[in-house]
Amino acid sequence: MALVIDFIDETEEVLDGDFQLVENLLNYAAEREEVEAESEVSVTFVTNDRIQEINREYRNKDRATDVISFALEEMGEGEMEIKGEGMPRVLGDIIISVSKAHEQAEEYGHPFRRELGFLAVHGFLHLLGYDHMTEEDEKEMFGRQKEILDGYGLKR
Repeated sequence: MALVIDFIDETEEVLDGDFQLVENLLNYAAEREEVEAESEVSVTFVTNDRIQEINREYRNKDRATDVISFALEEMGEGEMEIKGEGMPRVLGDIIISVSKAHEQAEEYGHPFRRELGFLAVHGFLHLLGYDHMTEEDEKEMFGRQKEILDGYGLKR
């Protein structure tokens, strides 16, 4: 069982091993979350400037952030759900700032790969409907993140 992951590296800084880590980790998370095989997700690696543009345009927050997710299964106003027999589940897009991942890895005193994995799982869980707007939701989402990262071997 595997996800179909479309990787885009706008930074040209992401190493082959980092792509492999994110692919393996997201597949592990998908298995733990019982996501259907062949579900599709895109992961784009960007700079701080680019993620700030996206954050400003879509979230009205004019600052760089570490990860943004666009869940395609969330219905917006006036949108229709398109599902057909035999069509893959399209989860959405995860956008990760490589610069911010490096900054935060240094700040938290753990390897870049751990931070990159954390951001990928965090974004992926958002695509599955998890959120951290309330204390209760945050506890559930962060608990799930920790279980997945620890289970995969990316402990803090």
